[in-house]
Amino acid sequence: MWLKAIIVLLFLAVLASLTSALLFMLRDMGAPQSKRTLYTLGIRITLAALLLIAIWYGFHSGMLSNTAPWANKY
Repeated sequence: MWLKAIIVLLFLAVLASLTSALLFMLRDMGAPQSKRTLYTLGIRITLAALLLIAIWYGFHSGMLSNTAPWANKY
């Protein structure tokens, strides 16, 4: 259960980083030296990588499973 909570928190953090990057991009349109959007991109990439690692770990350890009806057809 704790893994699902971590996955949800990481997903929400990715969305928050995406939103802040959008706001920084809109506010800093005229500022040529602003790197806030670039820094939030790095944060978002890191969070997305952690999210993928958490999902992989969940499937690999058996804590997560695929319950879609078409998943075990083949």
